[in-house]
Amino acid sequence: MVVQELDGVEFKLKAKEDFSFLEQFGKVFCVFDQNDSGNISFGVINDNQEKFFIKVAGAHTLEFSGSTSEAIERLKNTVSIYSDLKHPSLIEMISSGTHQQLFYVVFLWAEGDCLYDHWNFDFYQDYPEVKSPKKKFAQLPEEEKINTSKKLLDFMAFVESKSYVAVDFYDGSIMYDFEKNQLTICDIDLFKKGKVINDIGTDYWGTKRMKAPEEYQFGAVIDSRTNVFTVGALFFNLYGNFSGELLKKINTENRFIPLREDDWTLSSDLYDVALQAVKLNPEKRYPTVKSFRDAWYSKN
Repeated sequence: MVVQELDGVEFKLKAKEDFSFLEQFGKVFCVFDQNDSGNISFGVINDNQEKFFIKVAGAHTLEFSGSTSEAIERLKNTVSIYSDLKHPSLIEMISSGTHQQLFYVVFLWAEGDCLYDHWNFDFYQDYPEVKSPKKKFAQLPEEEKINTSKKLLDFMAFVESKSYVAVDFYDGSIMYDFEKNQLTICDIDLFKKGKVINDIGTDYWGTKRMKAPEEYQFGAVIDSRTNVFTVGALFFNLYGNFSGELLKKINTENRFIPLREDDWTLSSDLYDVALQAVKLNPEKRYPTVKSFRDAWYSKN
């Protein structure tokens, strides 16, 4: 492991890398080096106080077990994804480029806190008086929670209309600006277009906290009904309270377990809508995100 520094900001890698290309965008003010995607990301600000978020693949990051070429190929694939799915709720891609063996993608910076900032969990445990973004989000007025749910459904209905399937979409893909009450979707890197088959099996992409049954089954079709499950499970995590015991059970048994209504923070009607979205049998779910959205909207 090596410790590098750019503009006074330290970060860790397996081996030193040349990030001098970042100078054209400004000065580094933060680094995200604990991702397991194979990317390292930088927050950069220029003399005009414009901020950028820059993802870089090809560096030897600590948490990634794959090859740098695999990370580069995956990041290159995201360029068309962010272009196809450009949307008001999605972080805005500006450009992409190469530097030596590195590949990078530049986005406009979006203010906000990640709603599943796992890299800070130890800090919250040591300093329980500090509220995590997840806890702050849980304390928002119901009206704001409903607004975020509608934005997420609108975005996912748009994704569906473009023939994409959401892969590895979870609360860690979402940022929330608590000052402006603004939601930004910041990570859709693994979304796929067209017919998608689970070609991995049990270890298919995604957190066990939200995976649909077909995302554990080799050869299963991943489609709009999977999108429905993904959003439904996301809503249970955003608008409910999972105990440590239940999360352990989900991880051990490789299956999503919906909360009881007592642990749900929105209306009973919305609980019923979310519950149908996460039916184990895909045929019993809403057939599309649009129909899920229509049902959700009808209860508000």
